[in-house]
Amino acid sequence: MNNLLSYYLLVGAFLFSIGIAMVIVKRNVIMVLMGIELMMNAVNINLVAFGRNDPNIQGQMFALFVIVVAVCEAVIALALVLKVFEHFKTINLDKINELKG
Repeated sequence: MNNLLSYYLLVGAFLFSIGIAMVIVKRNVIMVLMGIELMMNAVNINLVAFGRNDPNIQGQMFALFVIVVAVCEAVIALALVLKVFEHFKTINLDKINELKG
């Protein structure tokens, strides 16, 4: 049972690492948002893995809350990306930073 928890935590850490790498390395706004979503899913895996042994299902409730927050974040972020693209005609973060000044 404890060995299974370590596998879940390993998968969560792997997904979180991929998400951080995407946020740091990628210059495309959509790819950065995908990295943030990967990090939130890694947190969900950890919450459900720890909540599996909890009789009060608190881990699953927190995971459901994180899913709702992730959906709201995705909708707002994509709306902002559309407005930025409409204004700057690019979604490359370096170009947007250069055009800002």
